[in-house]
Amino acid sequence: MSTWRRTRGAHMSSHSHHHGDQDQGASADAHHAAIVPRENLDFGLDGDIPKYWMGGDPFKTRFFDAMSTLFPQGEKFFITSVREYRDQITDPKLLQEVKDFTRQEAQHSMVHRQYNNRLKAQGIDIDAIEAELQQRFFVDAPKVTTSRQRVGITAALEHLTAMMCTCFFERRELLDASDPRVRAMYAWHAIEEVEHKAVAYDVLTKVAQAGYLSRVLPMLTVTFGFPLTVAGILNHMLKVDGFSFRQRMGLWARGLWWFYKPGGLFIPTLGYYFAYYKPGFHPWKLEEMPSYGTWLDTFTRTGDAVAAGNALHAAGQ
Repeated sequence: MSTWRRTRGAHMSSHSHHHGDQDQGASADAHHAAIVPRENLDFGLDGDIPKYWMGGDPFKTRFFDAMSTLFPQGEKFFITSVREYRDQITDPKLLQEVKDFTRQEAQHSMVHRQYNNRLKAQGIDIDAIEAELQQRFFVDAPKVTTSRQRVGITAALEHLTAMMCTCFFERRELLDASDPRVRAMYAWHAIEEVEHKAVAYDVLTKVAQAGYLSRVLPMLTVTFGFPLTVAGILNHMLKVDGFSFRQRMGLWARGLWWFYKPGGLFIPTLGYYFAYYKPGFHPWKLEEMPSYGTWLDTFTRTGDAVAAGNALHAAGQ
């Protein structure tokens, strides 16, 4: 792990002048974590996982569950957005990264779809949620956005995803009460998000040649759109679970305090979030998840995704 962090630190000082380069060959990073698609992982999702697997807390559980319902169509949107530029990529390194990014995101879709089948068995109308998202991403969005805007949205959402990965796995207390199997699924997802976090950004800035405004305006859009989408699905799930309006308001009050209280879920990540707005930003200038190497070492040694997830969680602060 220490070697990985040193090489990243060396990269961030020696390669920082590349951030504004439009030359595809001027790789923004020479030493970052390799993008490794991992397939056929067993998280034990078919086992007897509690309905409220976040320590019995309905709101926290359904927050993660709501995000899981977004991933099958969301990852497909990311892949489609990036691949629209595939024929314009001349840098073989970036082209390979796009291929590996595609394989990783496809696996995320598949595993979250498997997880979402659990939710379907609990009465959540996953098919309706997916149909609505498919309409939004693949019918409505292409009518009102350009291909550059779509890859801009992808790069922005990848930044938010990497930010959340940092949040949940650097701070051990946030997931202490979670079921190890579901936590392991999110740990694997987080690890791979870290590995490919710059791919969409590099396509946006080097291939689509987006300037500053074309980069940050999509972030403003998703900053409001993403939480509202999650909130709508989360509230729907709590309704299906049988909570009355008054009960849901109580759950929301406690949940929003969990999100936004000082030292809560998101306030400590604001520095990470606002880094995206800096001129000259690049994803590999941000160091996060120092325990990445812990997950990698454990998984390489054991081949056990749950053991690796436990190790990553235990390595948090």
